[in-house]
Amino acid sequence: MTTSEQNPTGTTDHSDGTTLVLGGTGKTGRRVAERLTALGRSVRIGSRSAAIPFDWTDRTTWAPALRGVDSVYISFQPDIAAPGGADTVGAFADLAADSGVRHLVLLSGRGEPEAQDAEARVRAAGTYWTIVRASFFAQNFDEGEFLGPILDGEMALPVGDVGEPFIDVDDIADVAVAALTEDGHQGQLYEVTGPRLLSFADAVAEIARAAGREITFVQVPLAAYSAVLTEHQVPQEVIDLLSFLFGEVLDGRNAHVTDGVQRALGRAPRDFSDYARDAAARGVWKV
Repeated sequence: MTTSEQNPTGTTDHSDGTTLVLGGTGKTGRRVAERLTALGRSVRIGSRSAAIPFDWTDRTTWAPALRGVDSVYISFQPDIAAPGGADTVGAFADLAADSGVRHLVLLSGRGEPEAQDAEARVRAAGTYWTIVRASFFAQNFDEGEFLGPILDGEMALPVGDVGEPFIDVDDIADVAVAALTEDGHQGQLYEVTGPRLLSFADAVAEIARAAGREITFVQVPLAAYSAVLTEHQVPQEVIDLLSFLFGEVLDGRNAHVTDGVQRALGRAPRDFSDYARDAAARGVWKV
C-alpha cells in the first residue's frame, strides 16, 4: 500500500502516540529515543531488559511491545543482512500493521541484497514507511567492535584501500527522528553517507591524529582475521557476519557518497574528522 493510497494528502498526525524504538539501547536506537524524549514524545524502549521486554528471537514478546504503539523505529540485531533477517523483519512488520502501527522507520544497510529484501517486506506491510539505508558507522571505532584494537594501538582488518563514506550515527538518528515526527518523509528511501570517502587506513590515521597517539592499520587476510576472532571466542554468527561484510560488501560497491542526509534534513552530513575530534575530546581513546 503506497502513502498516497493511505492518505491522499501524504501527511500523518505526529502529535501523539507512542514510538517503539527497537534496539533502544544501541548505537542508533539510544540516540533516537533520547531525541524523541527531548521533543516530549512518548517512547517505549524495545530491548530484552525493558519494562515490556522485546526479543527478536522470541516472537511472543512482539505483540505486548507493540500494544498501543503508533510508530516503530526498527533496528534489527545482530544485523539486517544476517541469515533470516529479512523474514524476521517482515514478520514483525506484518504484525505491526495488524496491531495498528501507522509508520515504520527501518534502519537498513547499503550494498546488502538481504537488507533490501527486508526493505521490500516493510514496504509491503501496509503502513507508512521510511527507509534509512546507512553506510558503515563511524561510531564502530569508539562504541563498537573496533574500540579494543584502537586502544591497543593496532587495527588489523581484512580490507584494503576501498573507500567507505563513514556515516555519523547522530546523522542517522536525526534522519530517523525527522521521519517519525515530521511530514514529508513517508514513502522515502534515504541512503545516508558521510560527505567523503576514506579507506579504513585513512580513518585510523584520522583517529590517531585526533587522539594524539600512534595507531597503526594493518591489512590481513580474511581467513587469518576469522581465525583470530575464533581464538578470542567471538560467537560464530558474529564471525560469519563480519566475514560477509569484509569479504563481500566492502568490495567497492559502496565507494560513493549520496545525498540522503541533505534530502532528509536540509544540511550536509557530519564529516569523519568532526566525529574523531569530538570522540577524542571525550577521552574515549586515551590509554
